[in-house]
Amino acid sequence: MLEKSERPWGRYEVLQESPTFKVKTIHVNPGMRLSYQRHQKRAEHWFVTTGMGEVTIEGVTSPVSPGSTVDIRVNQLHRISNTGSTELIFVEVQTGTYFGEDDIERVEDDFGR
Repeated sequence: MLEKSERPWGRYEVLQESPTFKVKTIHVNPGMRLSYQRHQKRAEHWFVTTGMGEVTIEGVTSPVSPGSTVDIRVNQLHRISNTGSTELIFVEVQTGTYFGEDDIERVEDDFGR
């Protein structure tokens, strides 16, 4: 593991990083959700491994469960919510030109960030 970071909604761990991609596992606590956000310099692909939730992309909400995949294009508004009673875990593969945490534009956030 290259990096681990605690967040108000759970945590993430960076598994691999290169100039062209970054791979993380993201753990979302029951009843929590990430901010409604977009990125200018990266796209994301999510693969849900554990738990139940909902993904919202550009205002459209869909259920996710183990085996679900989600593709998020550059500049697309997105968020994931844990609607279950156990941890929601997904693998995130980022592709693009920059992978810093400062490439997050939060449109709505439960934690005032």
